[in-house]
Amino acid sequence: MVDIEANLKRFMGSREPTLRYASFDYCFNYFQSHRDDPRGLVSPGGLETSCLQLGYYLASWGMFRASSQMLRRSSKHLAPLVSVLANDLGYLWGLDVDGYDTETIPKLREAEIAVRRALRDAPDVEATLEGHGLKGLVASETLTTKILLGVFGCVPAFDTYFRRGFEVATFGPKSLFKIREFYDANAPVLDAFHIPTVDFTSGEATDLLYPKAKLVDMIFFVAGSS
Repeated sequence: MVDIEANLKRFMGSREPTLRYASFDYCFNYFQSHRDDPRGLVSPGGLETSCLQLGYYLASWGMFRASSQMLRRSSKHLAPLVSVLANDLGYLWGLDVDGYDTETIPKLREAEIAVRRALRDAPDVEATLEGHGLKGLVASETLTTKILLGVFGCVPAFDTYFRRGFEVATFGPKSLFKIREFYDANAPVLDAFHIPTVDFTSGEATDLLYPKAKLVDMIFFVAGSS
């Protein structure tokens, strides 16, 4: 059985304001600050910042490694995606694992598909990829779920370590219901953890707490990497 408290403490031992895991905090802080008015994410003065915030978080979390198609892109490539996040996925604001049910889980799957399509259908993709002898960009579930985690905090990132630790293969209804079952079985322990994000400027704790999906992500990332 996974040791929830030990795994969370182990993960948090690697979070410092200048280290990579804090990149989640800065990205999440930024997007959540626009929760009440997402139009600011795509405003003339906001779109570039949105792309840079999301892009650096993804790079810091391993999504721009040499084997990734994202390495060939600039931050502007993320502009169509940010538009989708701001304009089409408003139903994800505030959704967390304790809200997973027969109505919301299909919406999470729809959101993941929308993120993947936004990355694939960005205007620059087709011509650039053809120039490299490639026919299309297939965004991995690791990438798409890291985006949903960093922006909305609604799902864990389905990377190699999380899948291994949680013993799931793909992002889908079966895995999401399993996450809900894990939360229900451990709600008193999980609800007792109030982990604030780190503020970029001061390095101090903010009033914004890690969502439960982030806690689940950390618990099983550690379990899968051990």
